[in-house]
Amino acid sequence: MNVIICETYEKMSEAAATIIAAQVMTKPDSVLGLATGSTPLGTYAELVRLHNENGLDFSRVRTFNLDEYIGLNRANEQSYYHFMMKNLFKKINIDVNNVNIPDGIAEDIDRECESYERRITAAGGLDLQLLGIGNNGHIGFNEDGVDFENNAHIIPLSETTKQVMGKYFDRKQILEYGITQGIRQIMTAKKVILLANGAHKAQILSKAFTGPVTNSVPASVLQRHNNCTVIADTDAAKEL
Repeated sequence: MNVIICETYEKMSEAAATIIAAQVMTKPDSVLGLATGSTPLGTYAELVRLHNENGLDFSRVRTFNLDEYIGLNRANEQSYYHFMMKNLFKKINIDVNNVNIPDGIAEDIDRECESYERRITAAGGLDLQLLGIGNNGHIGFNEDGVDFENNAHIIPLSETTKQVMGKYFDRKQILEYGITQGIRQIMTAKKVILLANGAHKAQILSKAFTGPVTNSVPASVLQRHNNCTVIADTDAAKEL
């Protein structure tokens, strides 16, 4: 495991974007696993800058997002589909046909999970997976107690996750389930980048990467990955 500690969130975002850009330049048809949330926003902004100013080419890149809320259609501003389109995909030259995000309103969610897994496999697997880490150690919607052998699956959202949702959703809109890539799929990625920023992530980051591998802290499984890079600002890294 590699650990990169940066002085600021901006430097952390630049470091992550540099690795992703190198991946795309080395392999123009790279398959990228992408995350949502506030943490990767700076990374996406830097990738947009590299596209606009340096000509970073995404025309052959394929992407698979980690997760989506069950019950939100793609027009909903709180959906992860909308998030990705707004913050990255509409600002670069990616082919929208190469963008894959779980369908949270599929008629058969179990079948959607199976289809998502098959599409990742058919694409040759993930060359690089970008992750954040939740306050309870989740990656994607893989919450406390998740089976490390799971592929894409439906999962009840934890109370911790619902509390975070409360910043963005009306109380009456809080959702109960998500669809997520499983730990098995994440661990098959050739490279993994995990981002963490802020003092509120320091304790869980320490548990995940200096404590035992346990499904009570799902991100801890990344200790077993053979090419994982943790990029954190100084506040998040203070207990490592």
